[in-house]
Amino acid sequence: MIWLLYVLFGVLYILTTFFGLGPVLFADGSDRERIVTLIVVLLIYAAITILLRLVLKRRR
Repeated sequence: MIWLLYVLFGVLYILTTFFGLGPVLFADGSDRERIVTLIVVLLIYAAITILLRLVLKRRR
């Protein structure tokens, strides 16, 4: 059952990387727009990591 949790969060990280870092790296917008997008993506990574840690702590 725990492996399913790791797979789910792995998929979340992969989707965040694909849909979040793609616009940061390949967007044709301004530098300011890229920085704002990068900050939002980093906040999403932090939220996913905190959520994973909370879920794993509850499972123990």
